[in-house]
Amino acid sequence: MADPATAASEGGGSAAAVDLRTAVSRQFDLAAARIPTLKTGLIDFLRYPKRAISLCFPVEMNDGSVRTFHGYRVVHNTAKGPGKGGIRYHPDVTMDEVIALATLMTWKCALIDVPFGGAKGGVICDTKSMEEGELRRITRRFIHELGDNIGPYTDVPAPDMYTNDQTMAWVYDTYAQEHPGRNNLPVVTGKPIEMGGSLGRSAATGLGTCFAAERLVMLGGVPGLPTLQDAAVAVQGFGNVAVAAAHSFQAAGARIVAVSDSQGAIYCRDGLDLDGVAAFKREHGTVVGLPNTQSLTNEDLLTAECDVLVPAAMGGQVHAGNADAIRARLVVEGANGPVTPEADAQLAARGIVVLPDILANAGGVCVSYYEWVQNNENEQWDLEDVNRKMKRKMERAVDAVLACQRRLSASQTMPGAADLRVAAIVVAVERIADLTLKRGIWP
Repeated sequence: MADPATAASEGGGSAAAVDLRTAVSRQFDLAAARIPTLKTGLIDFLRYPKRAISLCFPVEMNDGSVRTFHGYRVVHNTAKGPGKGGIRYHPDVTMDEVIALATLMTWKCALIDVPFGGAKGGVICDTKSMEEGELRRITRRFIHELGDNIGPYTDVPAPDMYTNDQTMAWVYDTYAQEHPGRNNLPVVTGKPIEMGGSLGRSAATGLGTCFAAERLVMLGGVPGLPTLQDAAVAVQGFGNVAVAAAHSFQAAGARIVAVSDSQGAIYCRDGLDLDGVAAFKREHGTVVGLPNTQSLTNEDLLTAECDVLVPAAMGGQVHAGNADAIRARLVVEGANGPVTPEADAQLAARGIVVLPDILANAGGVCVSYYEWVQNNENEQWDLEDVNRKMKRKMERAVDAVLACQRRLSASQTMPGAADLRVAAIVVAVERIADLTLKRGIWP
């Protein structure tokens, strides 16, 4: 089963649940304050989830014992369309965490302009201590318990922490067994290619981080960094998202000077041979110890000398305790919530630009949308078409956020600079609020 950095998720890693929900709420408040036309009632409507489900179900384990598992599924908003968001398996999954991540998915879908609302789900379990048959039974029972609360036009799951394409295959098969006689492929994305999955889906989140960063730099959004050509890039992580991001930045002309895994990090000022790093990790189980590299801790990687820092592992990595030591000009959030609100303020005061998660890692949900479209039309697109369409979506989102940032910073009603995170949420909230009012408040 995939580790948190390996899962082909629509978002990335995780922060502590209560802290993450508090951070998401604080970010929303900052954005809402920048929208004087936003009605009070809509502020309340957008603050809370539309539907939050808590489940408890038994599963027979391989040793014959029966264990009770707890699971959650939250849909935050459906103004743009059905819920969309991953399912994570982790011992620390909580309702607070799932609500926060579903809220972020709402902003992300609105920002990247796909017809979904935010959703998220999870089951409290430790996949490292379980065998495949047990995980299969947990998945099938969880989906059975959710029943018609998921569906191609209701709520569409995807992979997340410690789930992968095999998990999504079980999700699809369980739902299809209970809904015979219809096209059920669009009920879940991130499926195996031979089961209707989209080409490019597994690399989309990491590839999208580079598309977004490249566009931002080209538009002059990062002072002192006119191009990614020969830029030094440090990537925290070496799972699916991090590897795809590293290869994408390298293809854009950058030097990947650092990567890491759970055992530690490596640094090489002249740039790493990513294929050599991957081969060493396959043989030794870690990137640490690769010849001709300097070994670092994961914490040291964050403060290493570089132009671009891509935290693509867990949340809460850049915080008040280390933000003053960050040396990058640009931080690209490959994971969910890797920069805390306190660190956001410190980085902004130092002129360090943060490309926020709801924009930077939106490539995953974008290609999930393409998978959903392909499933509905019984088509399969070429990889070049998928990546071209996704790049255009990412670039348009960056354009909208940068334009909004400049508009907010020039505002006479609320003067003062606005960072990209506030601008991104303002764009998303304005779109959701406008669409909600156009649809009309029913009844």
